[in-house]
Amino acid sequence: MGGYVLRRLWHGFLVVFGVTAIVFVVTRLFGDPVALMLPLSASAEQRAAFAAEIGLDRPLVVQFAWFARDVLTLDFGMSLWQRRPAMEVVFERLPATLLLIGAALGTAMLLAIPLGIAAALRPGGLVDRLVVTLGLVGLSMPQFWLGLLLILVFAVNLRILPTSGSGTPAHLVLPALTLALTPLARLTIMLRSALIEELAKPYVKTARAKGLSAGRVFGVHALRNVLVGFLTLAGWELIVILAGYTVVVETVFAWPGLGLTALQAIQRGDLFLMQAIVFTIAILIVVINIALDVAFKLVDPRISLE
Repeated sequence: MGGYVLRRLWHGFLVVFGVTAIVFVVTRLFGDPVALMLPLSASAEQRAAFAAEIGLDRPLVVQFAWFARDVLTLDFGMSLWQRRPAMEVVFERLPATLLLIGAALGTAMLLAIPLGIAAALRPGGLVDRLVVTLGLVGLSMPQFWLGLLLILVFAVNLRILPTSGSGTPAHLVLPALTLALTPLARLTIMLRSALIEELAKPYVKTARAKGLSAGRVFGVHALRNVLVGFLTLAGWELIVILAGYTVVVETVFAWPGLGLTALQAIQRGDLFLMQAIVFTIAILIVVINIALDVAFKLVDPRISLE
């Protein structure tokens, strides 16, 4: 397994470097970075001086060589908005995003397992129909609308939770619930369907015929066989949350994480901070994928990683 992890780390490094290189090319070939980072009222002389100051007056090949060197040293330059190193801003905001994602996905997984099991035990029953209905509602409900609805109910009307911001566990409740809804719905429906299919297979009937208890057949055999698919979907949900959903939820609740920071960097034309954020997210996605592969091997030793 050690050799596999090392190969994946090497491939991950290439992926991360490729993503950051694409960001470099796109920002320079399909737009004027100086125009994005300076106000419209800036004169031609000011634009030229600024371009020379940050090295954008150099040939593109030279710029890319400097960029590659800086990526290897985690130096993305000074954030034009924050007036401090871009990676320093990223490291400051990253814990808040990881806390929010961990709370949301953890809540989704903890609720999806009992709900999926309860629905699968009696297909077509009242609990099953209720779980499927709630799952479809969760998949079709926009997160920004759910966030505003939760703010209206629990913060404005009931006044039991804060509307936005961070600092206390109470601030985490509403954004975590909002972010957890879609993964919860998808994981629950997936687990229900997989368990119903697994329980209908011949080996389950054979195990029951041999006298094994229903709990042992269900917990040791059927549930274990669907865990790999469940973890695969959970990993995908984690990546989707990290790469997209957090921007919406953090903006609605003014949660000081990478998602809100990325939106603010785009609005302010902070190219260097955006590059640092993209690089960090790419690193996290690579690490998540490698961790999932190792988790699959631990759950099911029959899986080969070579």
